[in-house]
Amino acid sequence: MGKYILKRLLWMIVIILGTSFIIFTILYFTPGDPARLIAGGNATAEDVENLRHIMGLDKSYIQQLGEYFSDTFLHFDLGTSWVYNKPVVDEMLVRLPRTVIIGLSAMVLNLALGLLMGIFAATHEGKWQDSLTMGIAMVFISCPDFWVALMLILLFSAKLGWLPAYGIGGPQYYVMPIICSALGGIAVNARQTRASMLGVFREDYITTARAKGQREKKVVFRHMLPNALMPIITSIGAGFARIVAGSAVIESVFSVPGIGLYLLTAINSRDYPVVRSCVLFFAVFTSVSMLIVDLVYAFVDPRIKAQYSSVRKGGQKK
Repeated sequence: MGKYILKRLLWMIVIILGTSFIIFTILYFTPGDPARLIAGGNATAEDVENLRHIMGLDKSYIQQLGEYFSDTFLHFDLGTSWVYNKPVVDEMLVRLPRTVIIGLSAMVLNLALGLLMGIFAATHEGKWQDSLTMGIAMVFISCPDFWVALMLILLFSAKLGWLPAYGIGGPQYYVMPIICSALGGIAVNARQTRASMLGVFREDYITTARAKGQREKKVVFRHMLPNALMPIITSIGAGFARIVAGSAVIESVFSVPGIGLYLLTAINSRDYPVVRSCVLFFAVFTSVSMLIVDLVYAFVDPRIKAQYSSVRKGGQKK
């Protein structure tokens, strides 16, 4: 098991380093001069050149890349925002809780509703309940997040006045962003749960459990669901990473000052230290989420344990 964890950690490091290299290279070769944009239209050529020197843009690609990797991975310094002139890590720590609150709440919501909808559809296979549930899931997954967000603002803010349209404050400010973030995940989890449940629906042990006279609810939740969890676990981990990494759209529509909005603002203003740091954060978050999924998968699936146990025993025999 230890070898399995080490292998996943090594892959996570490779992914993070590769993502950092790619985003740095893309930003370096992007047309345009960030110094000219940040300096403003009234700045002289001398002012722009001085700003380029301060920002380190007058150095070669290799020099900038080396300094970026050294500062980020050896000194754990994400740099200073060119626009706000504040350390990027300080600003991210302020914004991070808002993004995580929305992501975690949306994940709990789409997990609970998605599992229930999938189980309900699977236990009513071929009936109108199945068709209705999957139809609702199809609507959820088909509607773009920004469109749903605008419709919710029109209904609950403009028409009914129940919820604030934008900004951040008390719990009521998080309701609509959480709902928008959760809808797609609800549909994915519902469809995946239904497919997984139907995969074990007619297995021999399910038939035996029913033949023993066990109640259908017990058969579903004690026998069917645990054996259908493998694909669902993968879907949950990928969904959580997708919610947080895709927070930019939701935070932009609702003006939530989180990591996603921070990234969008930095892209528009060519604030490269912020862009690189936010992309790195999303890469780390996604990698950690998938690592946790892999570990849970290994814990639940005895075949993975047996695989690495047999490798270890074989090595000892040699």
